[in-house]
Amino acid sequence: MEVVKTGDKTWENRHETFVEDISDLYELGNQASLDALTGYNDTTKGLQGLIADAIATQTPLRALGSGWSWTKIATVNSGVMLDTKPLNAVFDITATSVSPAYPGDPKYLLFAQSGNGIWELGAHLKQRNLSLKTSGASNGQTIAGAIGTGAHGSAFDFGAVQDFVVGIHLIVGANRHLWLERASAPVVSAAFIQNLQTELVQDDDLFNAALVSFGSFGIIHGVMIETEDLFLLDATMQRLPYDDSLKAIMQTLDFTNANLPGGSERPFHFSVLLNPYDMEKGAYVTTMYKRPYQPGYQPPVDNTAGIGPGDDAACFMGTLTEALPALIPTLVNTVLGASLTLFNNQFGTLGEMFDNTTLRGKLLSAAVGMPIAYAARVADLMLSINKTIGPFTGVFSFRFVKQTKATLGFTHYEHTCVMELDAPYSNTTYNFYTQVWQKLEDEQIPFTFHWGKVNEVTPQRITNMYGAAADAWIAARNKLLDADSIKIFTNPILQQWGLDTVLP
Repeated sequence: MEVVKTGDKTWENRHETFVEDISDLYELGNQASLDALTGYNDTTKGLQGLIADAIATQTPLRALGSGWSWTKIATVNSGVMLDTKPLNAVFDITATSVSPAYPGDPKYLLFAQSGNGIWELGAHLKQRNLSLKTSGASNGQTIAGAIGTGAHGSAFDFGAVQDFVVGIHLIVGANRHLWLERASAPVVSAAFIQNLQTELVQDDDLFNAALVSFGSFGIIHGVMIETEDLFLLDATMQRLPYDDSLKAIMQTLDFTNANLPGGSERPFHFSVLLNPYDMEKGAYVTTMYKRPYQPGYQPPVDNTAGIGPGDDAACFMGTLTEALPALIPTLVNTVLGASLTLFNNQFGTLGEMFDNTTLRGKLLSAAVGMPIAYAARVADLMLSINKTIGPFTGVFSFRFVKQTKATLGFTHYEHTCVMELDAPYSNTTYNFYTQVWQKLEDEQIPFTFHWGKVNEVTPQRITNMYGAAADAWIAARNKLLDADSIKIFTNPILQQWGLDTVLP
């Protein structure tokens, strides 16, 4: 494995919302002179060597993806950060690598090294007439970063990004690395385990805990993902009255006789955006319907502001700046008027619809998940409190995602409504967030925080949100890591959240 020690003493996240002091940033790479499998195994040994060095010097260690999070998940104060983005090998899977007990077709499996970007995987799969099953709106994350923070997807009948992962190659210490998969859903063969020179661990509880683990379970070196046949999405964004009919869909996901392009057809993706300063014209409603892939379609086209049909509010809200309260409605309306263009029947693959990796301006983004039964109530509440604790320099967005199997996945409910609050970087925005979380608690509305976005997670809130699941996650971490590894893979935010417990 190639290791370049940059000597950097500070690190800043991609959204430029914080700078952290570190002891060094290492840029990692596979040995170009080696074949793919030999190079992958060489990198495994190299990562174990870095863990050994960290243990010997008692230096905190953290793998870094794209630095896409607003929270300090990837940082280690006065520790070493490992830039894994160049670790982007991919391996097609043949039948000899698959367990006889695996019920699926091996052609839909792909083994990807942790540094692969979501956008890279989408492009690679398209060449094979395959597709990821879901993705976020912004796909600047690496695959390990996206699953490690529980990034929510776009398909409310599938789940979040981590839910297409069926195997994890996890380096848990200087002398141990393992292949982790569910006992209830075996995937790989003995030959695959031998090729990776690793140890097979089949355990549902350990696997589900490791899926969303913030880099605190060790270093994820590679993941096995399940894909599907390449498909098209037929996308439309329209403005519809924010009335009882739309609210009923938001809180039930029942599309019977819906006033949508597909009528009663169940969409692949459904989202609602509310501009509190222009409600007379209704909500912005985006629907995407899944269609068989066929060549000859016109790929989606960005509008004049460079905003595509799958882009979320974070793509343009960063262009806003903090303003005097009286000016905020005009400012928000101006930005939305320039950024959002209604469209009908735009076709594209998943990777073409959700392809944004561009940041525009300095912004904050927060998101909470809640049971869909509360979606309309919370939307009404946000419009109401915006008049009392606002005005908020942004919009209220609602997306819908199926429950994840990840133990601490924030898409925690049977169907989760994700409310996103994107706004300019400012203390005013932070203060608004704080008051919103308190209001939700006062109203006894159950919710979870997106781990990678601005949040105010506390040990008490984790207990309220996850209950025994948090204890199970801590138990899994203690089972997988020895005392030395637990110490180096613990960072300040894990301690702040109260998830750093060492069990006797």
